[in-house]
Amino acid sequence: MPSPVVIRRVLKPALFVLCALPLLSLVFAALGIGGANLGANPIERIQDTCGQWGLRFLMITLAVTPLRDWFNLPWLVQLRRMLGLYAFFYGVLHFLNWLILDQGLYWSGIVEDIGKRPFITIGFAALLMLIPLAVTSTNKMMRRLGKRWKSLHRLVYVISLLAVWHYYWQVKSDVTEPLIYLAIVLVLLGWRVWKIRPRRKVVEVAADVKS
Repeated sequence: MPSPVVIRRVLKPALFVLCALPLLSLVFAALGIGGANLGANPIERIQDTCGQWGLRFLMITLAVTPLRDWFNLPWLVQLRRMLGLYAFFYGVLHFLNWLILDQGLYWSGIVEDIGKRPFITIGFAALLMLIPLAVTSTNKMMRRLGKRWKSLHRLVYVISLLAVWHYYWQVKSDVTEPLIYLAIVLVLLGWRVWKIRPRRKVVEVAADVKS
């Protein structure tokens, strides 16, 4: 197991840089560094990249607990907060790109776009639910909320399903990728349900004995 010093000074900074790479790739492409470019539709490229990575970081965040238990890696939990915050960060960039670059803050057009494409409402709902999770991600808020913190952060399960739904409705033809994400979410959530089943049985047996 890595020491607390290694986690704080090596693993977390390395993870921070790795998580920032998708954004840096967009910046390099926008600046034409290394011959890269954003293609014929730069706004769509930015929006799709940020949205996909927001969803991917949600999946990775959900996978931390199963990976910890499957491979006996308790220190992985210390990286979960950063992964979750990056999911929120890319989700915000995805939304702001649509709001500012795509719609140009043209509010009547925004309302019309929402009416035509309801997947926007689903995605916005997922982003709104991510806000309290991001705000309460600090150690201070964890201590202040106590047991309520864990209950609040279970919203990530609903958020993940909404995010996949948003992506599925957004895709016009090939739905293979969103279905893969859906399968991953279902496995990760299904494993959590399976994990708590023995505890429920113990409680039921204890209740029967007492009665």
